[in-house]
Amino acid sequence: MREQTDIPLHQPTAPSDERARHIARLDKLSRLLDTQFRVPGTRLRFGLDSIIGLIPGVGDTLTLLPAGYLVLEARHMGVPRTTIARMMGNIAVDYFVGIIPLVGDIFDFGFKANRRNIALLQRHFEQAP
Repeated sequence: MREQTDIPLHQPTAPSDERARHIARLDKLSRLLDTQFRVPGTRLRFGLDSIIGLIPGVGDTLTLLPAGYLVLEARHMGVPRTTIARMMGNIAVDYFVGIIPLVGDIFDFGFKANRRNIALLQRHFEQAP
């Protein structure tokens, strides 16, 4: 019987490469939620967060799920609690202003909580040694 060796058949992916791919996936989700679509003839962008938020009573609550997922993933990636707290603050502002009829819907066009959170995540890893 042949003895197995511990030589890998391929080079493992570097942690920074894996992290970059993970951030890119989260970035794609945040774009879908906040800036996927454009109002024709303008520079105004919106995403599924704005569309789902139009559903009276439950829309803004439903959008908490993917926003929370982004924060949870950031936490799993080792982002410090202070940054996580800022991310949660962005979600809270988006939610509590978003539940105000009409005002919240207009607010969603300008305040992109998920894009802000991805920017915080990227900034953390750019500054990390």
